[in-house]
Amino acid sequence: MTQLPFVDTNVLLYLISADAAKAARVEPLLAGRVIVSVQVLNEFANVARRKHALPWPALTRVLADIRHFATVRPLTLTMHERALALAERYRFGVYDALIAAAALEAGCETLLTEDLQHGQVLEKTLTIRNPFV
Repeated sequence: MTQLPFVDTNVLLYLISADAAKAARVEPLLAGRVIVSVQVLNEFANVARRKHALPWPALTRVLADIRHFATVRPLTLTMHERALALAERYRFGVYDALIAAAALEAGCETLLTEDLQHGQVLEKTLTIRNPFV
């Protein structure tokens, strides 16, 4: 198990949002190192372009900064299969389940997200935490 938290896309997006208070809470998380998956980077890029109209050069810089402070986990077939089982068991959407599967595969004890139930424990090892609660 690792003490490093797995961070979901919705948390990282505050780095480019107008919510300065939440951005200020995310920055120290990154400074302490985190784990993300390629899915998180892809979702971040998609939302940053679509909803925040972030120009390509700025997006490239932000993603490079995130990768500097994060260990990036690849997506695998095993992770996909585990995500489907988690989606069925916990009634998650497939993409949320894929985030949880990536955190479990990385051996994380904490998943930081706003999308799942704060305090919920998955597979007896992974605790969901909303970093803004």
